[in-house]
Amino acid sequence: MLLNGDCSETLKKEDGTAESPRENGMDEGEPGDETTGQEVIVIQDTGFSVKILAPGIEPFSLQVSPQEMVQEIHQVLMDREDTCHRTCFSLHLDGNMLDHFSELRSVEGLQEGSVLRVVEDSGKRKKGLEMDPIDCTPPEYILPGSRERPLCPLQPQNRDWKPLQCLKVLTMSGWNPPPGNRKMHGDLMYLFVITAEDRQVSITASTRGFYLNQSTAYHFNPKPASPRFLSHSLVELLNQISPTFKKNFAVLQKKRVQRHPFERIATPFQVYSWTAPQAEHAMDCVRAEDAYTSRLGYEEHIPGQTRDWNEELQTTRELPRKNLPERLLRERAIFKVHSDFTAAATRGAMAVIDGNVMAINPSEETKMQMFIWNNIFFSLGFDVRDHYKDFGGDVAAYVAPTNDLNGVRTYNAVDVEGLYTLGTVVVDYRGYRVTAQSIIPGILERDQEQSVIYGSIDFGKTVVSHPRYLELLERTSRPLKILRHRVLNDRDEEVELCSSVECKGIIGNDGRHYILDLLRTFPPDLNFLPVPGEELPEECTRAGFPRAHRHKLCCLRQELVDAFVEHRYLLFMKLAALQLMQQKASKVETPTSLENGGPPSAEAESEDSIGPEAGSEEEGSSVSGLAKVKELAETIASDGTVDPRSREVIRNACKAVGSISSTAFDIRFNPDIFSPGVRFPESCQDEVRDQKQLLKDAAAFLLSCQIPGLVKDCTEHAVLPMDGATLAEVMRQRGINMRYLGKVLDLVLRSPARDQLDHIYKIGIGELITRSAKHIFKTYLQGVELSGLSAAISHFLNCFLSSYPNPVAHLPADELLSKKRNKKRKNRPPGAADNTAWAVMTPQELWKNICQEAKNYFDFTLECDSVDQAVETYGLQKITLLREISLKTGIQILLKEYSFDSRHKPAFTEEDVLNIFPVVKHVNPKASDAFHFFQSGQAKVQQGFLKEGCELINEALNLFNNVYGAMHVEICACLRLLARLHYIMGDYAEALSNQQKAVLMSERVMGIEHPNTIQEYMHLALYCFASSQLSTALSLLYRARYLMLLVFGEDHPEMALLDNNIGLVLHGVMEYDLSLRFLENALAVTTKYHGPKALKVALSHHLVARVYESKAEFRSALQHEKEGYTIYKTQLGEDHEKTRESSEYLKCLTQQAVALQRTMNEIYRNGSSANIPPLKFTAPSMASVLEQLNVINGILFIPLSQKDLENLKAEVARRHQLQEASRNRDTVATDPEPARTLEDMVSPQTVKEDPSLSLQG
Repeated sequence: MLLNGDCSETLKKEDGTAESPRENGMDEGEPGDETTGQEVIVIQDTGFSVKILAPGIEPFSLQVSPQEMVQEIHQVLMDREDTCHRTCFSLHLDGNMLDHFSELRSVEGLQEGSVLRVVEDSGKRKKGLEMDPIDCTPPEYILPGSRERPLCPLQPQNRDWKPLQCLKVLTMSGWNPPPGNRKMHGDLMYLFVITAEDRQVSITASTRGFYLNQSTAYHFNPKPASPRFLSHSLVELLNQISPTFKKNFAVLQKKRVQRHPFERIATPFQVYSWTAPQAEHAMDCVRAEDAYTSRLGYEEHIPGQTRDWNEELQTTRELPRKNLPERLLRERAIFKVHSDFTAAATRGAMAVIDGNVMAINPSEETKMQMFIWNNIFFSLGFDVRDHYKDFGGDVAAYVAPTNDLNGVRTYNAVDVEGLYTLGTVVVDYRGYRVTAQSIIPGILERDQEQSVIYGSIDFGKTVVSHPRYLELLERTSRPLKILRHRVLNDRDEEVELCSSVECKGIIGNDGRHYILDLLRTFPPDLNFLPVPGEELPEECTRAGFPRAHRHKLCCLRQELVDAFVEHRYLLFMKLAALQLMQQKASKVETPTSLENGGPPSAEAESEDSIGPEAGSEEEGSSVSGLAKVKELAETIASDGTVDPRSREVIRNACKAVGSISSTAFDIRFNPDIFSPGVRFPESCQDEVRDQKQLLKDAAAFLLSCQIPGLVKDCTEHAVLPMDGATLAEVMRQRGINMRYLGKVLDLVLRSPARDQLDHIYKIGIGELITRSAKHIFKTYLQGVELSGLSAAISHFLNCFLSSYPNPVAHLPADELLSKKRNKKRKNRPPGAADNTAWAVMTPQELWKNICQEAKNYFDFTLECDSVDQAVETYGLQKITLLREISLKTGIQILLKEYSFDSRHKPAFTEEDVLNIFPVVKHVNPKASDAFHFFQSGQAKVQQGFLKEGCELINEALNLFNNVYGAMHVEICACLRLLARLHYIMGDYAEALSNQQKAVLMSERVMGIEHPNTIQEYMHLALYCFASSQLSTALSLLYRARYLMLLVFGEDHPEMALLDNNIGLVLHGVMEYDLSLRFLENALAVTTKYHGPKALKVALSHHLVARVYESKAEFRSALQHEKEGYTIYKTQLGEDHEKTRESSEYLKCLTQQAVALQRTMNEIYRNGSSANIPPLKFTAPSMASVLEQLNVINGILFIPLSQKDLENLKAEVARRHQLQEASRNRDTVATDPEPARTLEDMVSPQTVKEDPSLSLQG
């Protein structure tokens, strides 16, 4: 992997808190900054560096934070490869030994630059390696038009790499534990070692150090053996007795130290790779011992007890959060406990499904069993006691945990003091869904009926409430848009709730108020919930809704609720502004009612009613109207005196948009509407009717605004999904659930810009097929016992992807025949008979089921009955389908080339399936302060204050590191933005260093072929090119292209950008023919996705023309430049600078062509004696190539002279004065163009960002 350009730098701290050039982030706080003076001082308090001085090596500095303990520096030194075998040492400051558990801020005299002395020896860091130059020609499979999609290059293997063996065996001796009389001599334990030279030795570890003893395998003799060498460290002792160990261990350490720390640091959440190379399984006694003796998941640092997860999760939430250091400490603790809990829960869930945990109710049938392991409660996703009978049985029981997790995520984000949720992790493994939850203290001793003091345990028949819960939940109701409402219980009494009835409140033995079962936190999705006697709005019925879904737990996403409320707010403002303006215009005393009389029935109608009128007024006054409404709404809210007509205006607007208050805009949803079994009091009928209407409007909004909005964004390439996961992400950001995927694809098909949405259609169809296959795979796996897993998975993959017409499954019984077939099998998977039904599946049957599933679940008709037909019809790639299904189901396959298209043998054998991993869903705690800094930094950058932006983002990086540790998706985004800023400001080395970290991190936390990683490669390549590392830049671009071909294929708008980059770099190194292949492909793709008249196409023509010019093929060059010129002329007009540049270039090309022709004629006339003036063929200069690279990557530099700057400043000052004056006169009318502060200016160069490539990744 090409990652280390010439930019490796020593990281200051081994656990990865990257150093950043900090001048405390903010030298002079601007008046508009979000931080107060006190906060600024606090930020300075977040870290300083100390020097570590160890004998025999140069001192190195270490970034520390005042809240850390001395212990943590110890840990850092013990984690460094070169000092890891030294475990006994202490740190001294000015000759005084530091206490392990004291905080650094409490150590007297410890400050920036203090020297800490290590009393014991330690090692030294080496710089990274530089890359060797490489050849420019790409491998065949990367070239445009290649049909080959190999899998092996995904994880390049170093063929001649052999693992270094230092010892043959190192294990605990059979003579452990030391007998009492030896214990009194200080013996701690005995080790048995076989060295590489085959010498067998027995070692005593004692309180004084390590030494050889005289024991053999069969004879115990603890006396020291000769040579009598007592060593402080085991490594030194082994160095003495084995020359091979001494040599190889040193080499091994050197290799480890040369790797970038980001390659070695653990990620907070496990990322599994779907491919893996064939690894030798070597004998390793230590590994074997670890696997069986470490008391599963009981953390080593608390010997003799398990972790109380619930207590840890709740106490971290209770930490104080008044100022920045407190918040940082709190967020760091929350994040750490969450990632530990997720890891433990995942291990536990796997142990449960693999049959290694005893159930707490072993007498019940397997589906109904529940488990406790390591203080975590596990339950399976089946409908146990007909709990979900009315909601869809097992299907509902399968979705409920993810809905509940979304609820937990949301309540955690609102973070109300005094309200507690359970630690929740949902694990899908081997076809089963396991929910892991922390345990409420005391819940297991009492019955659920008596412990629930709020909510309902039977979906609304018996309902109870509690004033403290109402008070706590009331605080969440505004951010979560939940309406406080009343329902009837079985005795017809009214009960007040501020959540759905299923949400239960339990006070634990620890006195905390817990809420659980948050599966109905968000309002129901009426498009998938047919209710007899309820009509949906026309937009829904037109699209074929309501449709019955498999379960009745379909909810709207939180993003949709937020978007809907935002939309309604704009509507509210427009309606009120319109009425105010009409009042002003008519000057009539009678208050005017709404134009379209009464509340609008649905979105579309109300939109139409205000569209023309609001538009007919000139812009300025509509802006002032909105300002007036805002002012009015605020006055009313604060009970100010307002004339009754204005009050009427607000009341009408509130009524029209469905606000629950008549004096202010406030939209909330009642989550219990349309819940089977929930009844409302008579007195609330009006409110219930309005709520029903609101839910119908929200369902219609999803179909009439959000889905068309998504398709529009895709058409304009505002979003560029590259694979299933990124498409799902884009849909979810707009609040569109995956069950609408079929509808999205229908709209894409009907879109007038169908061709420009080709990539979206392909990704969508692939996602639809693999999701349907996943649903089938889930039930398929439940019938497979452990011994048949690899055979079953390879058989499924053959049926799904191989062209081989009749694959045969190998039943596991082939290998061994037992004398007596055991009737009762142990460890049978939950809820499955010992069956081999999976073995009879055929490709025809599977594809028939996939098409059926696509129709039933997504309401989309697939036109294919085999994988080859799907590939043919929809232009998909089998390798892409394999990647998608593996990522979704947790399959890991062997890294090798698969012949999918062979009709003579199946593509997969059972040896090709290496593993099956859990797919884990969990809560992602956020670093809020760091995120605010990041956002402020982005805002500053977009206003043009690059230096300030850069400082804020550096500060954000520090805070992110403080909360998340070294590895996290958000740190990755931070590094990418920093790199881009440094690049723009001309500091290429710093850009390169940051971007290299971003690439490494993206590979580790997202995956080596995640679309984000591909983007990071492209940025890194640009910075490498700018730093004159051309061959590295090319290799990175080739790698990005390979990954993109694997993830999607060639026909993607992003591929055009990539090919333009490759073509430009190749042009720069004078590989003209190769360059043309990439640039012409980019031109074709750009033309397809942006339309033949787009400016991007003109630029693409220009790039191709430049290469033809370098090849002296002027006719082709002229042809392309003319195309570009025509586009510029029609789009921008004759006088635009682009058009003029293009016209100049055409003239220049024509002159060169004429000169060339003249020379040729001369040669024809006079033969070899012709007197030829030398022709000027210019190879492009690196500067000009870099300039073009910047342009296509969306970075435009606008040179400003000093005079321009002065003018600009004067202009800004003038506007500022005008603004002040207008404020003083208290007029409402504002300048139609919002006034700008010193935003657009940067030192002599101002930078514009191309919106298509905004900085926000």
